[in-house]
Amino acid sequence: MSGPILIVGGGPSGLSAAHAAASTGRKVVLVEKEDRLGGAPILSGYAKLVPSHEWAKDAIGAMVTRVEQNPNVTVHLNTHVQEFGGEPGAFTATLKDGTKIEAASTILTTGFTHFDSINKPEWGFGTYPDVVTTTQVEQMISSGKGVRCPSDGRKPDRVAILLCVGSRDRQIGREWCSKICCTVSANLAMEIREELPDSNVYIYYMDIRTFGLYEGEFYWGSQEEYKVKYIKARIAEVTSDGKRLLVKGEDTLVKRPISIPFDMVVHAVGMDPNVDNMTISSVFGVKLNKYGYIDRQNTYTTLCETSRPGVFVAGSATGPETIDDSIAQGSAAAMAALGFSAKAVETAAE
Repeated sequence: MSGPILIVGGGPSGLSAAHAAASTGRKVVLVEKEDRLGGAPILSGYAKLVPSHEWAKDAIGAMVTRVEQNPNVTVHLNTHVQEFGGEPGAFTATLKDGTKIEAASTILTTGFTHFDSINKPEWGFGTYPDVVTTTQVEQMISSGKGVRCPSDGRKPDRVAILLCVGSRDRQIGREWCSKICCTVSANLAMEIREELPDSNVYIYYMDIRTFGLYEGEFYWGSQEEYKVKYIKARIAEVTSDGKRLLVKGEDTLVKRPISIPFDMVVHAVGMDPNVDNMTISSVFGVKLNKYGYIDRQNTYTTLCETSRPGVFVAGSATGPETIDDSIAQGSAAAMAALGFSAKAVETAAE
């Protein structure tokens, strides 16, 4: 009498939700717009994850395998939900190929989009080939080829990591902190120093937000064990002297201008709302918050609920989130969806 749980998005939170729901014996339908599961950690080629230091291909890959091998889970790749209607307990989702899915409840785990550094042109991305993003450095490391300057393939001697690119920046409409960039950047800095022990790595920051238990291992560990240098600064621009990149700005601790040469400059890019969120909002009939993420109901009295009864949300679809918390929210959303659909069946039987 109860249909499957529909999960939209196959990243960490979606994989977690699918596993949790299917583990109870419930049928699950997982819809993913890309050609494979895993979300950003797999699609963007992340290296070692924070805080576990496991390779993304192994950690998230194991989650993918667990879901793909579960007989209670049906996966649809290379597709998206084009139409969504019905009532709680009896939804109908139509995929782009016309396939119709009957679902008791739905979980949106549609994730985020990496900030595009082209929107911060004064910091050199798109102008100088050796200005790259944290995602690109992750790909260099995970590929096994190592950290290299894209312009000529040399090993960089001096690397600058610029924090808050696409975060905490009202001038470009990004008022939020992306939550994970400080810790990920400290981790990347340590990985660069581990691979290139003769290199010098600098992190430029407004504030450091290695929240919770990450402070000791990542912030202090990167300085004390790996000799990463931190500069509290306001960056004006990234230019070139013809040989090296120049990071220009103001050292805000000593209140003086600084211009330091580097071989590579890395943008610690923030988390933007999924570029498809306007469409997702329209198709599923759910509200977005003022920043463009999927809005969540009061978290103290409800669990993972959106503005539409029977439709739940988890992970970075609701705002910047860590992988670990996204996984936990996915499991929570599954429990909420299961409870809701069971109650809907009871109500219909009365």
